[in-house]
Amino acid sequence: MRNLWKTRNLLILLLIALCVAPLTSFAQVAVGVSIRVGPPALPVYEQPPCPHDGYLWTPGYWAYGPVGYYWVPGVWVVPPRVGLLWTPGYWGFVGGLYGWHAGYWGPHVGFYGGINYGFGYGGVGFVGGEWRGGAFAYNTAVVHVNTEVVRNVYVNRTVINNTTVVNHTSFNGAGGVTARASAQEQAAMREQHVQATSNQMEHEHTAGQDRSQWAANNHGAPRTAAMDSVNGRAYNQQGRIAQGARSGELTPHETANLERREANINHEVSSDRRANGGKLTPAEHKQVEHQQNQASKKIYQDKHNNKTEGRER
Repeated sequence: MRNLWKTRNLLILLLIALCVAPLTSFAQVAVGVSIRVGPPALPVYEQPPCPHDGYLWTPGYWAYGPVGYYWVPGVWVVPPRVGLLWTPGYWGFVGGLYGWHAGYWGPHVGFYGGINYGFGYGGVGFVGGEWRGGAFAYNTAVVHVNTEVVRNVYVNRTVINNTTVVNHTSFNGAGGVTARASAQEQAAMREQHVQATSNQMEHEHTAGQDRSQWAANNHGAPRTAAMDSVNGRAYNQQGRIAQGARSGELTPHETANLERREANINHEVSSDRRANGGKLTPAEHKQVEHQQNQASKKIYQDKHNNKTEGRER
């Protein structure tokens, strides 16, 4: 009876502690799901180029839902505010169960299980870039950046780990990575954090609806390994476009842009005709022909670029 009384009191105290604990600190150690089957190995894939200044890379991971494990593509996202860095989520194996520790935004990168996600997330911290004032500077030694679009870059090759990775273990614990949080990581974990943005949550939800991302179907090789942005262009493991546009074809977004350009030209032609009694002057004929030729060249160039990009990636 005395042991039963002690157990009941202990449970009551634990519940009270959880109720009064700040939400931010609880989220740091909360485990979303606990299952008995471990996640597949991390797939090897190439990183798409950063689409714009200020975007930060969030590595792909295996999430778990009613269909089992499914791959959430690595993606460039906009942080909630300037100065925040992303601590990836990770699977931890304790007491015979695999539990998911969700990622979060904070001023410093905390513990993410020692998992080598690549692209600056080698298991400890992040070396793919840093905030310099109100702008993010990208370390092109470890992240893929189109320097024609993103200008704030630097090169620091000393952060590259030259050891060969012979496996791509996706969890921390017995049988996986056995890393423990350092004092610096523990300090970062105690800081105030911001949960994943609505875009990130939408990104995970969308991945869970795509059958080609389910581990049960792809056996560890998802069709879409990474994306340049949420709802943006998808890339497969070889870095080639994987959103359904065949080589030489335009994506739906690119087609819409071309259609808008053609509509603008047609509108200008109609306006010229109305202003000239229904006929075009020789000068107007030349101007319209020039515009149409430019549009045709642009369509051809877009198709050529898309075809070339599909071969190169």
